[in-house]
Amino acid sequence: MARIAIVGDGPGGLSAALFLARGGHETAVFGLGKTAMHYAFLNNYLGAPAVSGTAFQEAAIDQVSQAGAKVVREEVTGLTAGEGFVVTTDSGRFDADYVVLSEGKSAPLAAALGLAFTEAGGVAVDADQRSSNPHVYVIGRSVRPSRSQAIISAGDGAVAALDILAREAGKDVQDWDSPPKE
Repeated sequence: MARIAIVGDGPGGLSAALFLARGGHETAVFGLGKTAMHYAFLNNYLGAPAVSGTAFQEAAIDQVSQAGAKVVREEVTGLTAGEGFVVTTDSGRFDADYVVLSEGKSAPLAAALGLAFTEAGGVAVDADQRSSNPHVYVIGRSVRPSRSQAIISAGDGAVAALDILAREAGKDVQDWDSPPKE
């Protein structure tokens, strides 16, 4: 079982947390609940009825918590890399094997880790959202600062999570549900 720290509690971070927790990994999401989603109204999120960003966030946090992820309502004050990662907050630390950063367009933790950035100002990632540090994934607005959509960020989180799950399993994995049997 891997330990994964996710910094950012918007759609991208919560999507990654859902897949990783369902995959049986110890998953902690760090955020203050101050995501831009609280200023949004979603009426273009495929398969979901129109909903306020705040209501969406509440439902997503509940779903992620029920899947087994820990939601930590604290600001990350430090992130160091060595043999794994240490995420620090005012009340303690979390040791992680992987980090998923969803910290918005300024991406201070990505910069502090020395990750590569693109000419457009986003963190450089591959098709699986993996950064220049192979155990750090970056998603959402940190990757594309001028293009911010909740559904894109959620998709980025799912891609990153599935890559971590595949790496840990040593083979491709999928997270499919079957309809309940009647």
